[in-house]
Amino acid sequence: MSEFNLWGKTFLFLGIILVILGIIFLLAGKLPFSGRLPGDIIIQRKNFVFYFPLGLCILLSIVLTLISYLFRR
Repeated sequence: MSEFNLWGKTFLFLGIILVILGIIFLLAGKLPFSGRLPGDIIIQRKNFVFYFPLGLCILLSIVLTLISYLFRR
């Protein structure tokens, strides 16, 4: 029975993480600095636009790393 308990806790944790990520993605377009950070890659062609927010990814990585470091202490 403890194996099911472990799987249940794992799925709950993953579900909470997915909900938090969904909220972040919904609110990301409303952030004033998103889309204009140095390092963002934008390629525009005639019928094609490719946008990769590299600067935002690096910033989020740093913030999440600091948060996880604080929780581990």
